[in-house]
Amino acid sequence: MPSEHETVGAYALGILDDAEATAFEAHLAGCEWCAQQLDELAGMEPMLAALADLPGSGSTPAIGESLSARPSPRVVEKLVDEVADHHAKKRRRSFYMIAAAAALIIAGPLAAVAVNGGSDDGGKVTASPAQSAFETMSDKASGTDPSSHVSATVGMERKNWGTQAVLELKNVKGPLKCSLVLVAKNGQRVTMSSWSVPDWGYGLPDGKTEESKKPLYIGGAAAFQPNEIDHFEVVTFEGKKLVQVDA
Repeated sequence: MPSEHETVGAYALGILDDAEATAFEAHLAGCEWCAQQLDELAGMEPMLAALADLPGSGSTPAIGESLSARPSPRVVEKLVDEVADHHAKKRRRSFYMIAAAAALIIAGPLAAVAVNGGSDDGGKVTASPAQSAFETMSDKASGTDPSSHVSATVGMERKNWGTQAVLELKNVKGPLKCSLVLVAKNGQRVTMSSWSVPDWGYGLPDGKTEESKKPLYIGGAAAFQPNEIDHFEVVTFEGKKLVQVDA
């Protein structure tokens, strides 16, 4: 039986049973170390829910490799080991969820799914999980900025925990680092995802390569319901707004 110190990651992911969760919460009340670790891992449940809802199972979704925000390797290794250990003992999560959790932790809390439409397998083109999810979403809103000429469409799907969203981004040139920001009707701003735009860009009609002609599809999640959202913004890390999409 692992000590309470060793179950903080499993508690953060919600895979403890009722008795284990109760025991950990009693321990947490007097343990500053566990409270600090829990803070570092907080806010991951909506992201896991978004990943679990993507089409397909039994394989890990592609995750944006360029994202740099990530916890320490020791925390990553420890958390992945905890998840795997609880899975083996209780069979309460599928292998898909374990793989998704590991990929999400490594990519950082802002990452849900970040992929482009191309591939590195000799030209074979397959739809990414984010693109597949986008194509099934009926609630979509679009916008094009008259100055930057960047175009964006945001697909939305209501969830019990908030909103799963997938951004389709076109006519953007790199190199850039960008974020998808949700602006709620109450004025709150939430960063749903962030990614890098390579030199060749995304969704360029006159792109020199097939890769540069394809849009970027990137997923995100937030705690706001669709009817609480005012608009979305794609902004650079320097604060420049590339395009706004009214919800």
